[in-house]
Amino acid sequence: MGRYTGPRTKIARRFGEALFGPDKVLEKRPNPPGQHGARRRKKLSEYGEQLREKQKARFIYGMMERQFRIFFKRAKAREGVTGDILLQLCETRLDNIVYRLGFAPTRRAARQLVTHRHIELDGKICNIPSCTVKPGQTVSIREKSRDLMAVRDSLNKHKLSVSWLTRDEANLSGTLQSVPERSEIPENIDVQLIVELYSR
Repeated sequence: MGRYTGPRTKIARRFGEALFGPDKVLEKRPNPPGQHGARRRKKLSEYGEQLREKQKARFIYGMMERQFRIFFKRAKAREGVTGDILLQLCETRLDNIVYRLGFAPTRRAARQLVTHRHIELDGKICNIPSCTVKPGQTVSIREKSRDLMAVRDSLNKHKLSVSWLTRDEANLSGTLQSVPERSEIPENIDVQLIVELYSR
């Protein structure tokens, strides 16, 4: 699957949120990008708001449209609230778990750790960022990669901020205790707008 490789700050300024992690430019220039970014923009239509929310979710989790649509179809096929299940599927992606555990400062960095074969899932190397981690499974840094300064620096700066994961800093590993409830997912995403968009 592909990934977005364009300017990140420009996207963050468009949404007015640090979607890709801390951004010094966004703090200095919070207005939307472009020559007339500081001017008041006209109100979005209902469809525009739905599309904006979907795009925001895609950028947060580093997914392209095709893959995000696949995740939505999976969520819709399951019993329960479709929007909440969609977020749960996004949160239990391997690259997102690596990010949440603090092994990488951003999801993009976490994806790189996975694709470069630095990550193990239940003791076996897994280089598929979109792989779904199930409750009880353990994600760890490969033994040969445990001296990576980037991983150590990230662990020192990031505390575990979610209750559905446990982290063993001594062994550079973490376990998914349970699939997170919507209230346990800190992302500011209105999933109902996304469901309405795909239900058109």
